[in-house]
Order: sequence, then C-alpha cells, then structure tokens
Amino acid sequence: MRSLMNLTNPAGRIPGARRSLRLTTVFAAASLLTAAMTVTAATGADAGTGTGTGTSASPNHGHRSGNVTNVCGHASPGQARCFAEARTDVHGGTGVRGPAAKRFGAAATALPAGLGPADLHSAYNLPTTGGANQTVAIVDAGDDPNAEADLAVYRTTYGLPDCTTANGCFKKVNEHGAATPLPADQGWAVEIALDLDMVSAACPQCHVLLVEGDTPSTDDLGASVNEAVALGATEVSNSYGATETNGIADYAADYTHPGVAIVASSGDGGYGIASAPAVFTSVVSVGGTSLTKAANTRGWSETAWRNAGAGCSAWIDKPAWQTDPNCPGRMVADVAADADPDTGPAVYLTDSYGLPPGVQTGWTIIGGTSASSPFIAGVIGLAGNPQKFPNASAFYTDHSTLNDVVGGNDIVSLDCGGDYQCDAVTGYDGPTGWGTPNGLSAF
Repeated sequence: MRSLMNLTNPAGRIPGARRSLRLTTVFAAASLLTAAMTVTAATGADAGTGTGTGTSASPNHGHRSGNVTNVCGHASPGQARCFAEARTDVHGGTGVRGPAAKRFGAAATALPAGLGPADLHSAYNLPTTGGANQTVAIVDAGDDPNAEADLAVYRTTYGLPDCTTANGCFKKVNEHGAATPLPADQGWAVEIALDLDMVSAACPQCHVLLVEGDTPSTDDLGASVNEAVALGATEVSNSYGATETNGIADYAADYTHPGVAIVASSGDGGYGIASAPAVFTSVVSVGGTSLTKAANTRGWSETAWRNAGAGCSAWIDKPAWQTDPNCPGRMVADVAADADPDTGPAVYLTDSYGLPPGVQTGWTIIGGTSASSPFIAGVIGLAGNPQKFPNASAFYTDHSTLNDVVGGNDIVSLDCGGDYQCDAVTGYDGPTGWGTPNGLSAF
C-alpha cells in the first residue's frame, strides 16, 4: 500500500538539493496561509473582493458566499475530496424543455435556472455534433443509484440524445470494472450528477462511463482511473483532489496513459498548495472562471473565479513545455471553464442518501472546478483528438484560439502580490491557465 505523508511532516524528505528553494517557498506559503486563516476566523472579515460568510478558510475550502455549500467535507489523510459546490438558494423542481434547447431539437417551454448546454456551447463557440466515437469516463467515489435516471431527466430536458445502458451509451461499473457489486455511499452523489451532466452538456454524442471507486482513497481512485482506461475510455475526468504531499508522485503512474486525455480539477481553495492529481505532469489541469452574459461581440464575459485552485508544486518537477517564470515546479492550472456556482450550470439530482444541508432535490445549480473538469473532458471528446493530450503541452504551443481570461484573482487567504500565479492576466496565469475554449481549434 502506498502512503502519503503530510506536507509538514519533518520526516518527509525531497531527494535532490535543487528542490530546496521550492520547498522553502511552499513551507512559507503554508505558514502565511495558516496566519491568514487565523486572522479571517478571528475577524470574520472577507479576505478579498466579493461576498464572504465570515468563516475561516483553508487550503481545501475557499471563501465563498453564504448561498453556496461544499458538497464534500475535508478529506482524511490518504483520501481526496470532491470539489463540487452547490447552491442552497435554488429550490429544485422538475425539468421541462425550453427555448435554448431548440438548438438541440427540444420543444420550447421554460428551462431550469442555471446555464444549460446551449448556453455553454454559445459561450465557448462549440459545435453541437461530434464525439460519437469517444467515451468520456468520470471517476468518483461511492455509488449514486440514481445516476442513470437523473441523467435521463437532464438530457430529456435539454433535448440531448438518450444515453442509457440499454442503448450502449451509458455504463456504470465499480473500480474493478464490474457492474456489481457497486460500492457503498461515500457522499459523492451530487458530484456524480454534476459530472454526468457536464460531460453531456459539452459532448451530447459522446458515450459516458461512470467508474465508482470503493472509497475516496488515493489508491481506489487511482485504480478507478486505470480501470476506466482499460475499459476503453478516451478521456477521463477527475473532479477531486488532495493537497500535494511528500510521496504524492507515487500516484502519478495511475494518471499517465498516453493516447487517453486525463483531466483533473485544480481545486476550490484559491491560490495555495497545489492539488493532486491536477499537479501531475501527465494531467490536463482545469481551473475556473465566472461566466456571465454580456453585450459584447462574444456575448459573454469571463473573469477568474475567486476560488479557482492554483499553485506551484514543491514535489513535481516543472515539465519542459511549461515555461512560466516564477514557479520552479509544475504550475497549476493549464486551461479553464466556468466553475463559479453563482454563474454555474443547472444540474438535476434526486435524494439518494441525503443531500448536503440546504441543497434541494430536483434542479439546482452546482459549480466548482468539479464542473469545469468534466466539461473540458467533454470538449476534448467533442474534438475527438485525445491522443493530442498525453499532457497539457498542446495548450502551451497552441493557445491563440483560446479565450484569454483577464481580470479577477483567486486570492482567498494567500496573496501572490499581483503575480500571474493568482491574478488573471494577459497570457498564462494560475487560476485560468491559457484560457477557455473558443471553438475546437486548440483541442
């Protein structure tokens, strides 16, 4: 069994003296982060722009408005947590077709609150067809017994083609690739619903594979990724993460599958210590934006989402294709998409085991980089070139067609001092990478 030691464990050692500067930076960052958390908790003050609740922040839980709740709590040692963030001010209801769904062949009545597939395709200039020969896998922990039924409501509501076990489009298995027995509930049902809906929104014709790990442990999740690839996935989305630690590189092999695009959420705690698996060099790390309609040529406006994860690795070497100047290790993120729950997508879910407090059954709005990762995986599926992404290097050599996100930051508790690592600037930056999709040219 592989083990992970806590970052602050004095017994943890990094081979090679050349990492000493990187370690010093991260330990200093961790100290500053702890101090900032203490001040925030003591004063109840918001640590930056936007609204705040006065609660203390942490590397895994950023500062957020009072109408948003984390779906998953803090992870135990050796485990990951999902990054879904659910709105508590959206009061469910049943799904019906609406005007925006005409683009996908649906009838015209009212749509649920939140962004739908047509909105996202408009914002990111995406075609409505493509990906029929692709299988996008999502890896999560525990079973959602209503996953297929809830997905059917979402896809019917927006006029997307059926994706069922019966027609071969949808498949659900455990981490060993079997349909039974499925794992016990791990509190990730909301995350699963979000992942399925976002893949469907991006790529309505893609096949969808749901692999459910026995637990949120790094071993079980890594095994689930390997199983997804063994079952023929062409893209694999991972909407979860654990704070990187000494020994985390032992898990990189589980996320290294040339020919298959492995995608992961950058996190929801803002700028700070990087999250794994997003920090692995074989992974496309997906940050987050706030996406709103606008009276401009594009019709949409984007800024960095306040809680988008970003960080400079102390444990993973910088790949040759990543050349940003101020981080000596692997920098997160690479690309981005909408992740702000206040500007997030509509998601349909039913009460499987008990929803988080304040989250309603039926339609709701969910965000987090848990939304942007499966969406980007779906966009890669839509383009149909997963072999282009043995890592994220393609975005570093060809990003001219992406929407460059300028404005906003992901300063929650730790401020990078105006640097690109936490401020969305022209060109590359930590919260949004090289930007968001603008058609499929970059994919």
